[in-house]
Amino acid sequence: MSNSATTTVTTWSLEQTSPADLVPARIPDASSGIRIERAEVPSPEFSRFLYTAVGGDVTWTDRLPWPYERWRAHLERPGVETWVAYEHGTPAGYVELEAQPEGSVEIVYFGLIPQFRGRRIGGHLLTYGTGRAWDLAGRWPELEPTKRVWLHTCSKDGPHAMANYERRGFRLFDTRTEEEPNTPSPGPWPGAHPA
Repeated sequence: MSNSATTTVTTWSLEQTSPADLVPARIPDASSGIRIERAEVPSPEFSRFLYTAVGGDVTWTDRLPWPYERWRAHLERPGVETWVAYEHGTPAGYVELEAQPEGSVEIVYFGLIPQFRGRRIGGHLLTYGTGRAWDLAGRWPELEPTKRVWLHTCSKDGPHAMANYERRGFRLFDTRTEEEPNTPSPGPWPGAHPA
């Protein structure tokens, strides 16, 4: 980022319009200790931990001011799901899905805790999370079947984010560029991300 008060940020929106669009990543070998589970009990504490641990170094800040009750209300909404990747029992990253009108499901958040990046976990987690977006209505009978899965990424995200989405079969449908205030990395705490 520059030393000015703002920085130019490009946001790309990508989508899939059929389950057949999903190009699966390689499934990690069982000996890798990688597993993915849904956090079925809404837990503001756990979700906020994931949000800050994954997004702290890429300036995820929009939910930092949320009070406990707002986290709880959001997580209890029908069609909001959190899928967590673990490596040998340690949380490594997550995908948050949110059902939207007309059969659209957004991958609202996706990412890995920095120490787990670059280890072939992300492609598998994105494949798995996208699959769960496509079959979301099977777990929430009050929702209509998924017709579209979409997400956005921006120039502040990791350098491999866009390529990972494209490799999984997401297609670009919108690009926006705007000036945003420079915001220091929120953490999760100083020194947590060695250079």
